Amino acid sequence: MGTTQLEAVQEPKYWHLKTVLSEALDSDFAVGEILPNERELAARFGVARATLRQALEQLELEGRLQRRRGVGTTVAPPRVGVAVATAQHDWADGGSAGEAWQPVECTDAPAPAAVAAVLSVGTDETVHVVRRIRVAHGQTVAAELLYVPAASVPGLPAVGMRSGPARARNVLQELYRLGLDGQDRSVELGSARVDDAKELDRLPGAPVLVVTTRYFAASGTAAVSVATYRADTCRLTFGDSGALEISHEEQTRQAS
Repeated sequence: MGTTQLEAVQEPKYWHLKTVLSEALDSDFAVGEILPNERELAARFGVARATLRQALEQLELEGRLQRRRGVGTTVAPPRVGVAVATAQHDWADGGSAGEAWQPVECTDAPAPAAVAAVLSVGTDETVHVVRRIRVAHGQTVAAELLYVPAASVPGLPAVGMRSGPARARNVLQELYRLGLDGQDRSVELGSARVDDAKELDRLPGAPVLVVTTRYFAASGTAAVSVATYRADTCRLTFGDSGALEISHEEQTRQAS
């Protein structure tokens, strides 16, 4: 990586630095390689550390860099392609270990106020909260909270485990038996919460894509999913069918 200080440019200094760093990543670094620390990089390019952080944050958002606990900032691998749309057959076996989505936990708790309003339940009313992770190409790319009112799964056994993966599978199986009539979803950029960051191997506050999905049945909204995807590994595209997907091209380095 060169040591020439940046010349005066019209564009913001951090943006120009981002371009310089991006070119260096292509020519001087391999995937997974650790970058020098911030102090050394700032000195090499003659910029303030605040300017450097802005450039690094932008590169992380674009999927060029990853910040990892206890490791530092590394060059990111190509983005992983995974489909966002959830077909009903994904729940047929309750999400076995062989499925992309893997159940982690199921508890009974009140839903967040915004979710409770969509589900038409009281903010003090408990619902089934299924937590799952999504694994693609050997890495965890998403963490999901699925909120299911008791009325949506009337056949759920009243006796048995009240938490854990087995209970999560029971809830998913009952949703499958219910028969869903459709779904809609929204996508927004967000920051990783502490719990999600831990499961996704990111730092709290790292950029994420939050995909909120409503599942419909004859009686109304049957469940709401809030899935947090790693923004540094995923890029949104829309297929000809209109189904939302997250995919990548091996050599594409464009921002999402």
